[in-house]
Amino acid sequence: MGISHYIKEIGRGKDGARSLDRTQAADLFGQVLDGQVSDLEIGAFCLAMRIKGETAQEMAGFLDATHARLQRIPDSGHPTVVLPSYNGARKLPVLTPLLALLLARQGAAVLLHGTATESTRVTSASVWQALGHSIATSVGAIAAGQVALVPTELLSSGLKRLLDVRRVVGLRNPAHSLVKLMNPCQGEALVVGSYTHPEYAHSMGATFSLTGQHALLLRGTEGEPVADPRRTPQMEVFEHGQGRIVQAAQAGSLVHLPDLPGPDVQDTARYIQAVLDGQSPVPPAIELQVKHILHNLAL
Repeated sequence: MGISHYIKEIGRGKDGARSLDRTQAADLFGQVLDGQVSDLEIGAFCLAMRIKGETAQEMAGFLDATHARLQRIPDSGHPTVVLPSYNGARKLPVLTPLLALLLARQGAAVLLHGTATESTRVTSASVWQALGHSIATSVGAIAAGQVALVPTELLSSGLKRLLDVRRVVGLRNPAHSLVKLMNPCQGEALVVGSYTHPEYAHSMGATFSLTGQHALLLRGTEGEPVADPRRTPQMEVFEHGQGRIVQAAQAGSLVHLPDLPGPDVQDTARYIQAVLDGQSPVPPAIELQVKHILHNLAL
C-alpha cells in the first residue's frame, strides 16, 4: 500500500510528470479517502496535481473511488437535481438556493451539497439558514418538490478532509473539481456542474463524457452552479457519453442589468424571498436554466 510510487509519476514537474490511468487514479484516491496515507503524502499529491493538472482519465478514476465510498442519497423513485455548492460568493449574491427552490417549486427533488472552502466567501448554507431552512444532519431520501442541503462530511468524511487541505496550503486540489462532477444519488440524477475558467469546460465535459454521467454544464456565477443573472451563459447537457449545447451564450452588449443586492447574507436572503414571492422578477438567465434542467431531468 501507499502512494509514493504514484507521486513519483505525477510529481516530476509540469513537463516531466506522467499521467495515471483510470485504475491507478482510483487506487490512489481511494487510499487518500480511506485515510491510509500520511499528511506528507497527501500534501505531495495535492501539490503535484496542482502543478500537473488532472486528465479526464484521472478524474474518472478519482470519481470511481469516490462513488464507491459515498454515503448515497437513497433512491426515492424519481430523478434528483444535484447542485454542488462549494465556491460561495465574494462579489455577487450566491443564488444557488434560489435555483434550488425554483426547481422544487416545479416539483423536482433537489440535493444541494457542499461545504465552505474559503473563510472570506458567503456560502449557500448561510443564505439557506437565513431563509429559515435547516441543514440536514443525516442522509435520507428526498421527496419530489423538496430541497435537502447536505454537508459534504455526511456524504464522505474523507472528501471533506481533502477539501480542508486548501485551508492549510492555500491551493485547490482535485477534490475541488471532483465535488462538482460527482453524483451522490443512488437513483437517477442530473448533476449541474459549473466552472469558473474556460479551460475547465473542456476537462469537465471530457470527464462527464468518459464516465457517461447525466449532467448539465455551464460557466457558473463565481463558480456556483447557477447561471449568472447578468448574462446567460452557454449550457451543455451530457447523457450516455455525448454532449450537446442546449443554450447558446448571450452575445452583444447588455442593455439592462438586473437589480441585484451585494453578497451580504441577509440582503441575499431578502432578495431570494422577494423573487419567490413574486415581488421581484426571476432573472431570465436563471429562468432559462430552470427550464433546461427540468426538460433534461429524466433520461
